[in-house]
Amino acid sequence: MIFDKVKKFDIVFDSPEIDSPPVFSSGDVVSGKVVLELGGESKIESLKLHAEGFAKVHWTESRSAGSSTAYTQNYSDEVEYLNRRELLLQADNGELTILPAGKHEFPFSFQLPEETLVTSFEGKHGSIRYWVKVKLHRPWCTVRKIKKEFTVIEPIDINTPTLLAPQAGTKDKNARVWYRNFGQVSVTAKIDRKGYTPGEVIPVFAEFDNATSRSIVPKAYITQTQTFIARGTMKQKRAVVATLCGDPVGARRRETWHGRAIKIPPVGPSILQCRIIKVEYTLKVCVDVPGTSKLFLELPLVMGTIPLHPFGSRTSSVSSQYSVNLEWIRMAIAEQPEPPPEYSSVVTDAEAVQNSSPAPCSPAEDELSGLLERPLMAYVQEFRFRPPPVYSEVDPNPQPCSMRPRCMTC
Repeated sequence: MIFDKVKKFDIVFDSPEIDSPPVFSSGDVVSGKVVLELGGESKIESLKLHAEGFAKVHWTESRSAGSSTAYTQNYSDEVEYLNRRELLLQADNGELTILPAGKHEFPFSFQLPEETLVTSFEGKHGSIRYWVKVKLHRPWCTVRKIKKEFTVIEPIDINTPTLLAPQAGTKDKNARVWYRNFGQVSVTAKIDRKGYTPGEVIPVFAEFDNATSRSIVPKAYITQTQTFIARGTMKQKRAVVATLCGDPVGARRRETWHGRAIKIPPVGPSILQCRIIKVEYTLKVCVDVPGTSKLFLELPLVMGTIPLHPFGSRTSSVSSQYSVNLEWIRMAIAEQPEPPPEYSSVVTDAEAVQNSSPAPCSPAEDELSGLLERPLMAYVQEFRFRPPPVYSEVDPNPQPCSMRPRCMTC
């Protein structure tokens, strides 16, 4: 049978490293070849290539229209980022092309759009995918199809003024039981910058002032929020990806963190430019205030792809910034003080009430079962720890010892 003459039909991308998936960004050239191996002479009508890229979201919610009436509401949307077609084989006069038995290779090459694409992503309610699909048309035969995805990572360079700016804040709250005031708890925290890359350690400088009559336990968390948007409604998935637990602070005492370290695990980069999917990160510094809801101080984070390099410059190819070794998925995170808690243990009471509301615009707080359910963690680049710069000048405006980044006397 003619159908059995196709022994192999495959798409092979050109990759600088063997057994490593190719990584591209806006403006890069995607190249490779279609391999067709025939067991006998075959007639071919055409061989067509179609490259596509989409961001898609979809979820359903149950609605009630009365005591005995219920229905399901569907939410979906999509954004197209790539649509490119190429004809790899077809006779000019519309006649059939006869290929002899053996192995045949058909090279292809196309350029990704110059405008900013969006990093590949896979979540529970949406995805951002790029792929190449090839169709083999033969007379009196079913069309043979093959599809292979490739990865796109849009560089986020943390060496910019915005992402290098320090982040700081202060919050306080009174501990009350009915009409009795037990005192105030205040939190002040600061981090060196807004932008970090996976694998880095964030030094947290914080001060916890406990003016109550009970002990409190300070903690810090890195949270990831995935937001899916469709038809004016959003669905959110949140997870704690790293945690830091401090020592108890006794009644009417003060505790200071002089750069307590919290390590960033191998997570995907921030996604901020997509209309229907966003991935954002936050550092939460919190304490559980006796007799009232938790006290939270949130500092925004951006997970970048190009690490801090004071004297370097970005190369033209995004592939040179990454190692896409799949061992990143199985990498153990050392120095992690304790497993991340459930997200419900670090949300405020107001958030819990809001998330329990049936309104369609309220974000869902159900636990993220798989933070990165596809090999998105494989997209994270290798990092190298660099020693801090040597400072020899004297600061004319010295800071208090409690907030000084590197105070040897602390």
